[in-house]
Amino acid sequence: MIRRARRDRTAALGFGRVRTLGVRAVVGVPAVAAVLANVASGQNPDQGVYADSIVFGQSAALTGDAMALGTNMNLGIRAAFEEANRNGGVHGRVLRLVARDDGYEPEAAARNTTELVESGVFGLIGAVGTPTSTAAEPLASAQAVPYIGPFTGAEFLRAIERESVVNVRASYYQETEEMVDYLTRDLGHERIAILYQDDSYGRAGLSGARLALGRRNMALVSEGTYMRNTTAVKRALLDIRQGRPQAVIIIGAYRPAAEFIRWARRVGLNAVIVNISFVGSNALLNELGAAGNGVVVTQVVPFPSDTSVPVVASYQAALRAVAPAAVPGFVSLEGYLAGRLAVESLQRLDADEPPTREQFLDQLRSAGSIDLGGFPVEYGEADNQGSDEVFLTVIRGGRFQPVDRLSR
Repeated sequence: MIRRARRDRTAALGFGRVRTLGVRAVVGVPAVAAVLANVASGQNPDQGVYADSIVFGQSAALTGDAMALGTNMNLGIRAAFEEANRNGGVHGRVLRLVARDDGYEPEAAARNTTELVESGVFGLIGAVGTPTSTAAEPLASAQAVPYIGPFTGAEFLRAIERESVVNVRASYYQETEEMVDYLTRDLGHERIAILYQDDSYGRAGLSGARLALGRRNMALVSEGTYMRNTTAVKRALLDIRQGRPQAVIIIGAYRPAAEFIRWARRVGLNAVIVNISFVGSNALLNELGAAGNGVVVTQVVPFPSDTSVPVVASYQAALRAVAPAAVPGFVSLEGYLAGRLAVESLQRLDADEPPTREQFLDQLRSAGSIDLGGFPVEYGEADNQGSDEVFLTVIRGGRFQPVDRLSR
């Protein structure tokens, strides 16, 4: 652990009472009889619960420019589920994951979510992105389907009315606060610019950066934008360079971020480059090659090679079991943590009854601190975010290194 970043959150974070569709919501004697028959047989297929399995759904970018994020979240979740299945599952039920590709596009994410919910899944897990979650989460929440571990730090998912959302990671506001804190206090930089994706994800990071600077009576010296699922960043680079920044915050995906960094080096913009965790660290490293030296990324999970953290050691073993050639990384570790949280929460429910979504969410709110193995998470009636941890990493010598300061 490098640094604890628990702060007063800048938005109300909530977990209100969840209203699920159960026996009380069914009208008519035949319908009640059918539900009771399912309960007696130990299953609830409308909620993805069967006598031998519990089914989760995932809509994420499995193709396209953000595919490294979706495929690695999927890999981490599967590693956690298969780990549980090898040990007998949860109260005798194995965990299954049905994944759909949305290409990091909101319309596809909405369509996938509707189909998954209608097919009967216990929860949605491991969604990737703010614009996709903006489209998908309301559809899941309308049916009280848990929306677990989305790979985004957007503030709207932490609002009090998001009753079915289970965030694992710290928020973008917390990450940008840490970025600005390091840049101003550690390096003494005053001229900070931003490159952001021109959608709800980029604007969430932009808002966080402005708030962090505003708390220090500062403002961005320049801004640049690019369109989602493109690498068209040259115009943004010219706009940003005009502000003569000492540092540039990037709120983007790995390919456009890498393109910007390469061009910045070519034109002599020698500012410190700081990326938010969503960038996808391993993919960014692979894209940049030698041009990555000195690039900073904030992280919201432990270092994936630090096996002194028990959950990281478990993650590495689980990863090898499902994909022996896979390289441990921050994104698949985040997926694993989301999967582990789902497993842990289900294990705490009554083994003699089929689990329900309402019980799952109620248990999380009342459990207190849940230790996933050196990575604690905690929820409550007014808090749907488990962790506030933000870590700092820098690319040096062709690999990421954990650091606790940016100055030499």
